[in-house]
Amino acid sequence: MKIATWFNARKAAQVTAFFVVRDGGSAPVLKLIKLIYLSNRKHIEKFNFPIFYDCLVSMPHGPVNSMTLNFIDGAFKDAGWDQFIGGRHGYDVTVTRTFDDDALDELSDAELESLNEVWSELGHMDRWVIRDYTHTHCPEWEDPNGSSTPIPYGRLLKHLRKQSVDDLDQNIREEREIDEIFASLRE
Repeated sequence: MKIATWFNARKAAQVTAFFVVRDGGSAPVLKLIKLIYLSNRKHIEKFNFPIFYDCLVSMPHGPVNSMTLNFIDGAFKDAGWDQFIGGRHGYDVTVTRTFDDDALDELSDAELESLNEVWSELGHMDRWVIRDYTHTHCPEWEDPNGSSTPIPYGRLLKHLRKQSVDDLDQNIREEREIDEIFASLRE
């Protein structure tokens, strides 16, 4: 499996680290992946584009950012990821060290605001409660019956009751393509 060139692993790692640090330096994968999905969703709701681009999928335990989950599971390696995330240990994820928000240099103030809002609202939930929360509060999630199915950004935008869903979906695709161009220039 190859890392998509448009995927910013360092930024995804910083979002992941943000939540792991706030959860005490170790966080259950299920809770963590829900907080990550919900923060990207919150940011789309507020600003019409995600914090970072990922493939969104419906899985049995709810919606997931799939490339981020693959990094958490160790399927991919990337120096940007490894600077922040210590790895997965059983059902938990750890950070390499404690970070303050200033160390999360890939994240804008607006992105940190979205992360903080999600943490303030949902960070107290355990993994099972937040999983159930996504089942009832994320209508873009469709039960994949033991498998996984894509969640197109257009469907998410529709459920967020956005105007001009097609235009916003196109903007997200174009931004992902721009990220891919810049990534290819760095190689």
